[in-house]
Amino acid sequence: MDIFLIISGAILMLVGIAGCVLPILPGPPISFFGILLLHWTTRVSFTEDLLWTLALVTVAVTALDYVVPIYGTKKFGGTKKGIWGSTIGLLLGMFFFPPFGIIIGPLVGAFLGELSAGQDTNKAMRSAMGSFLGFLTGTLLKFIACFVMAYYFVAHLL
Repeated sequence: MDIFLIISGAILMLVGIAGCVLPILPGPPISFFGILLLHWTTRVSFTEDLLWTLALVTVAVTALDYVVPIYGTKKFGGTKKGIWGSTIGLLLGMFFFPPFGIIIGPLVGAFLGELSAGQDTNKAMRSAMGSFLGFLTGTLLKFIACFVMAYYFVAHLL
């Protein structure tokens, strides 16, 4: 049973890291479940403090991932149409232009959304950059959280 849990946990860690850039997959929660699977083996036992800390980090990073791009767009003068454009651009870019569409899609989507809201080109580009920076910040936070969990997974397994 331990081998099954370890292999399943390792797969979840890899899927969690992939989920940092794929908006369909919630990366940090998947990685956290990988940590839990390893904890449930007889071979590895994490402290309660570590598990609670990783759980809180997972919840915080997941929540911030939704808030940071919106905050970035608003901070740079964006409108709701810019936020929607960024989201639609992310989804279209992910499916039609992988892997670069994940990065370029939100930028182009926010720009077009702002233009459709009547913003001039400079304001639209500024808002698009805010959305883009917010997206990058959220992605970076997810990567950091997932790689920290992957580190604990590997370090405690070896």
